[in-house]
Amino acid sequence: MQLHPWEVTMFGPGRHSEGDNLVGFLDGQLTSLRAAAFGLSEPQARDTPCRSSLSVGGLIKHASYVMRQYLRRSSGEDVPIDEAGFAEFTGSFTLAEGETLAAALKTFDDLRAQFLARVASIGPGDEVVAPPAPWDGVDEPVASVARFEFVHLVEELARHAGHADILREQLDGADAASLVMAVEGRPGNDFVQPWTPPA
Repeated sequence: MQLHPWEVTMFGPGRHSEGDNLVGFLDGQLTSLRAAAFGLSEPQARDTPCRSSLSVGGLIKHASYVMRQYLRRSSGEDVPIDEAGFAEFTGSFTLAEGETLAAALKTFDDLRAQFLARVASIGPGDEVVAPPAPWDGVDEPVASVARFEFVHLVEELARHAGHADILREQLDGADAASLVMAVEGRPGNDFVQPWTPPA
């Protein structure tokens, strides 16, 4: 499967291998999540229009955290779950003072290319060691297969792409389909029109 930049049509049905399906669905969630930031101002990217503290900019930063952690673990680096690691995790949901949406998107794009290439290079049935997940009652590393981790990553990124959809709809009414269409420069059809900035 040829990897591609984020400005492309979302992954569709076909006679794909299992590995290509997993990469395609991961890429699709990243496409949707990134599109949620399209056309936002810096204040809008930091806005928290729902009852939570989530923002579109914060979710972009957190997705980068998820990709970076996977790259670290899959390269054999020991990523301990300690006080500093937990602080990094909680801080990943918010653009800190001095951080910008543009910089967060640049980091996201750089990590995205590395992340998808790494996933594509690993067979779904390859043996791996899953890290501890004490929040799920898993206190020790567990022998597993890459497929489990890839499906979990789809789950994780899809959850946050959905969060980003809701936040963006609260900000200006834009939805994921119209945003992705606008990002890709595709014409509208009978079902959806590309997003345009409010007059």
